[in-house]
Amino acid sequence: MEKKELLKNKGMVALLAVLCCLLWGSAFPSIKIGYQLFGIASGDAMSQVLFAGVRFFLAGILALLFGSLLQKHLLLPKRSSWRMIGTLSLFQTILQYFFFYVGLAHAAGVKASIINGMSTFFAILLACLVRRQERLTGGKLSGCILGAAGVILVSLGGGSLGGGFALNGEGFLLIASVSYAISSVLIKEYAQYENPVTLSGCQFALGGLVMMVVGLLAGGRLGAVSIGGALLILYLALVSSVSYSIWGLLLKHNSVSTVTIYGFTNPIFGALLSAALLGEWSSVSLRHLIALALVSVGIYIVNRGDGGRNSQVETEANGR
Repeated sequence: MEKKELLKNKGMVALLAVLCCLLWGSAFPSIKIGYQLFGIASGDAMSQVLFAGVRFFLAGILALLFGSLLQKHLLLPKRSSWRMIGTLSLFQTILQYFFFYVGLAHAAGVKASIINGMSTFFAILLACLVRRQERLTGGKLSGCILGAAGVILVSLGGGSLGGGFALNGEGFLLIASVSYAISSVLIKEYAQYENPVTLSGCQFALGGLVMMVVGLLAGGRLGAVSIGGALLILYLALVSSVSYSIWGLLLKHNSVSTVTIYGFTNPIFGALLSAALLGEWSSVSLRHLIALALVSVGIYIVNRGDGGRNSQVETEANGR
């Protein structure tokens, strides 16, 4: 009971959610470094899918291993949980990252950043309007708009929004964002019936395996594995296993909007950490601070109230 109340504490939610987003933000420059270490060209989508598959398969194994050690028993899914694991893996790993990597190879970087950042907005809308897990209030809508404005401000620093809309570019990125949003809503529901760490570990292992097979069959290849490359992919696997396991626990005990609103900080952390790790400080400007302020205000507005009413709606939804 104490653990449940701790995970509902707004300060703890903020601390853990920001930690997850910071880890995900570090993945942006880490993936770029990984492509260099494994000799993967920027337009080689299938090799990128293969790279992601190795990362996520390893992430799944690590999540189950660490979860078993921490909980002092082997984490094995119930027989009835495999349908949930398969569905979650399809949306959270296979569809999201396949369409993301292929779409990224055929879309402008600016539009890709904006569409990817909108996944948080989609997750809250799905939770409120489709799954009826909570109410869509004026505060949540305002917070989403401010968060989206922050994402757009950061993204526009890299260029313009010129060009058209390509199905295999911006269209695929849109599918990836919606897929992520669906997975956030699903894990909120599924975590009521299965351990979130078990769900994350199994769905990553399954999804990573599928992506490796698809990447290899479609001609994807990885260059020679160096010590640096092995350590980097291990770090990326840890980023996924730790952050998604924590994220799942937070979604289990809180409303989707309360947790996913922090996702708007991902591109900001990504930009700042890219500057630090890749030496791109010239790309950092006042707009990043303004964007961070907009996102922060949006997070505050979403978390300011409606706690009791959201809990009531969640209780009614879980009882159906």
